[in-house]
Amino acid sequence: MKPLSRRGFLRRVAAGAGGLASAWLLDACAREQAANPTPLPSSPVPPKSTSAPIPTGTALPTKTASEPPAPTPTTSTYPDLAVARGGEPEEMVRRALAALGGIERFVHAGDDVVIKPNICVAYNTYEYAATTNPWVVAALVRMSLEAGAKQVRVMDSPFGGTQEQAYSRSGIRKEVEAAGGKMEYMAGMKYKLVENPGGKWLKKYTVYEDAVKADVLINVPIAKHHSLSGLTLGMKNLMGLIAAREGIHANLFQGIADLAALFKPTLTVVDAVRILTANGPTGGSLDDVKKIDTIVASPDIVAADSYAITLFGMKPADLPFPELAAQMGLGTSDLAKPRIEEISL
Repeated sequence: MKPLSRRGFLRRVAAGAGGLASAWLLDACAREQAANPTPLPSSPVPPKSTSAPIPTGTALPTKTASEPPAPTPTTSTYPDLAVARGGEPEEMVRRALAALGGIERFVHAGDDVVIKPNICVAYNTYEYAATTNPWVVAALVRMSLEAGAKQVRVMDSPFGGTQEQAYSRSGIRKEVEAAGGKMEYMAGMKYKLVENPGGKWLKKYTVYEDAVKADVLINVPIAKHHSLSGLTLGMKNLMGLIAAREGIHANLFQGIADLAALFKPTLTVVDAVRILTANGPTGGSLDDVKKIDTIVASPDIVAADSYAITLFGMKPADLPFPELAAQMGLGTSDLAKPRIEEISL
């Protein structure tokens, strides 16, 4: 069976929307510290264990019955994952995406593009590595518009401070608007209960509907430590698009994988310009920040996360969610399988 495109998949998801959510909570990250997370609404009871063209006029050759069938051509000459190192943020983003076939492979004329960085706090500027690098986000806005996008909206729901404060304090608002994008405030009325046909545990959840309906969803996490999940990367960054996020902690790792099945980001770009190595997700000390000037990009969110894990001196198998997502057919967690192109600037 031919796999569904993101647009086709999301139309099916949107068709199962069940109505407005009863509540909109913006304090996800803070509640991640709660010792007794709220049970997940409208979801099954979590399991006890969560472990892990031929030119015109060219004559076609005649095939005889004795000839073997022609080999099936590969669907892409591009690598599955690109890593750029050692340059300025926008340069690394552009080089990584050029290796993947260019932004035009993912964004087309007239597309509605949503970009989801991590802007979970209004406490500190980007130097503290709790929020995505502003120039990485702005580069993706600028490139999407260059590819002909109808509009590019950037959004997240912070837990510390208001959206306005977090957007400004992180430095993301200034760079996004300078690049021609729009910072969108995530209004409670836009959260809808939707079906998740690909989920194993989260069969439905209340999510920000515009992120589901967008033609293109670009996921731009910052790579950082997290006290509960080990690390926050691409899959966990999607929690900023849902309501009542504390409920997912009842089965955290499967919930993270199920969100990847629900949203199916078109592209994941991991910001590892600065990484937070301890005391995440909020950080607060520059002693916990390591500047490694790296960008990891892939249409495979599982591969992107799996590679980003290695930046912390770990293996993908050290955390449960990459393998859970791989078992669901969402990508590969075995880094021996994807074609990886590494670029030094």
